[in-house]
Amino acid sequence: MVDPEKCGITHYPADVLRKGAKPIEKIDDNIRQIAEKMIDIMLENNGIGLAGTQAGVGLKIFVIALDGKRESARVYINPKVTPSGKMSRMEEGCLSVPGVQTKVRRYEKCRVEATDLEGNKIDEQAEGLYARCLQHENDHLNGVTIADKLGSAGRIAHRRTLKKLEEQYEKASKEGK
Repeated sequence: MVDPEKCGITHYPADVLRKGAKPIEKIDDNIRQIAEKMIDIMLENNGIGLAGTQAGVGLKIFVIALDGKRESARVYINPKVTPSGKMSRMEEGCLSVPGVQTKVRRYEKCRVEATDLEGNKIDEQAEGLYARCLQHENDHLNGVTIADKLGSAGRIAHRRTLKKLEEQYEKASKEGK
């Protein structure tokens, strides 16, 4: 059982961001509360997607609202994302790696299979920003952040920001936060 009130944005290089997420066995009120809290966190931070690991929850769940509105927010439980088609590069940011924007190479299309909060199956083809967002959030469930996608030039360009995030994480860890 996870306390939804303890969920909050998790920043690089937090351990939960590095570990793969575990499947959700049962959709219950706790999972529904976590999903609502994740939507709140995503919207409060002006994001269009948020994975469980980014909210400090090591479970296979993410939320997406491409227009940044609560009414269009969707929840994906135990998603399976299968990329396809051509690849392209596009600038991405990440709520868990604030201050870092980088061009990320991703497939232009993908298929997502998941379950929603009511237990209904989701099976959709996605393209464009939707496909990119699905792949980005799925990366989080596999322990990958955009910091891992930085090339050597990107690492150099963002070294100060990454170092600052690492120092903040170290300080918070020592303080027991």
